[in-house]
Amino acid sequence: MIVRTRVAPSPTGDPHVGTAYIALFNLCFARHHQGKFILRIEDTDAVRSTRESEDAILDSLRWLGLDWDEGPDVGGDKGPYRQSERTEIYRTHVQRLIDEGHAFECFCSQERLDALRKEQLAQKGRVGYDGHCIGLDKATVAARKSSGEPYVVRMKVPQTGTCVIADLLRDPVSIEWQQVDMQVLLKADGLPTYHLANVVDDHLMEITHVLRGEEWITSAPKHLLLYQYFGWPPPVLCHLPLLRNPDKSKLSKRKNPTSITYYKRLGILPEALVNYLGMMGWTMPNGEEKFNVQQMAEHFDVERVSLGGPVFDIAKLSWLNGRYIRENLTTEQLLGRLVDWAGKPDYVLPILKLVHERAEKLSDIFPKVAHFFSEPPTLTEASFNHKKLQTQDCMKVLFFVSRRFDGLRTWNAERLRSELEQIGEGTGLKIRELLFPLFVAISGQAVSTPLFETLEILGPDLTRVRLRNAMTALGGLSKKAAEALEKEYRQLPGSAATEG
Repeated sequence: MIVRTRVAPSPTGDPHVGTAYIALFNLCFARHHQGKFILRIEDTDAVRSTRESEDAILDSLRWLGLDWDEGPDVGGDKGPYRQSERTEIYRTHVQRLIDEGHAFECFCSQERLDALRKEQLAQKGRVGYDGHCIGLDKATVAARKSSGEPYVVRMKVPQTGTCVIADLLRDPVSIEWQQVDMQVLLKADGLPTYHLANVVDDHLMEITHVLRGEEWITSAPKHLLLYQYFGWPPPVLCHLPLLRNPDKSKLSKRKNPTSITYYKRLGILPEALVNYLGMMGWTMPNGEEKFNVQQMAEHFDVERVSLGGPVFDIAKLSWLNGRYIRENLTTEQLLGRLVDWAGKPDYVLPILKLVHERAEKLSDIFPKVAHFFSEPPTLTEASFNHKKLQTQDCMKVLFFVSRRFDGLRTWNAERLRSELEQIGEGTGLKIRELLFPLFVAISGQAVSTPLFETLEILGPDLTRVRLRNAMTALGGLSKKAAEALEKEYRQLPGSAATEG
């Protein structure tokens, strides 16, 4: 048997360090067993998926040195490797499940499902689909479909018994079938959900081992049941520990930078970042913390993975990065890396456009653009002194803007301006007053490069970090204060539109 593993990112945002973490472990497992590593794009979310996001993910994984044997850009004989190009394959398999009695058409409206959920929550019972459409006869189904009534396809799930999940890292996990929802397999738009596409693709692409995050354990019964319905042998499952924030919560953009692009902009070397991801829950046999992908693959043993919940510690990453700078680079090589990091035309040219008309000497430029190339500014409460705004006003602005930016899917100067104008309208603040705490948070100064263009260039992750640092400098928020501001935020114009 040839070992075949995969990583399957969804192109709906910035390239996530969690994607690189899962890719690294799958790559090393495959290389250790002289197997193949496949990259598949799971872009069935037609609303949120973009080719720009896909390109950013592929570029980031390549930057880290995580190369794949088959994928949308390199080809392979098990393609296509984008799920959006495999729609007919999924529909054929869904129809097979319907014909064999393992799935059914569901015509329940969203209003009925919302009411059902509300009732179940009120009664403190099991929350999930109640099987309302499972008994519809073929004639009724055909008539409702021919009339154009929208529907989804759901899988049937046993109502009794237990699913036992074998896992390379854990004792068998048991989940009662009554806890498993009748999962939607095909959405009303004709596109598959993750669960169906994942199983069909893994089988047709001959994936032998699935190494994924532990958050997917609760979905394993649905996947194993689909394998059973299709009569296919399932792959070996291995649920890796999740990357954690310092407070042990799941790594998230609201508490920690999660974009690979952020660490690239910060000046982290790719070999240091991928090394650090390898240290997340795994150790070399000799205990050495500094190793490359080839060394990790050579010595990779899944039994050395710890389930302790690895904490993503930026200070530890910086320490490791410093070792690479000192131990792996000559001064001449360091110069080359520095020029490559700070001098990329696609990053520098937009920055220079912001200060071109304001410079009289070349030496004027560097102080004006330092905030694009440095750590977040060191701030204190005094940094936000303003003749009209109180500390609580600045905190409110920073909180509202941070919440609004968390939900944005489009990140450009025009959209950012529009969102901030809505916040200004909702708070009654003049735009100049609204922008003051943002200028300080982003650049450390009350006046700097044009704000909206600056935010666009910095990107969402760098911006979020600086907003969080600014709120910390103002004393931070208690849970009660944050809840009060959250309630007030939800009354602002446009707040619901950017949730996601």
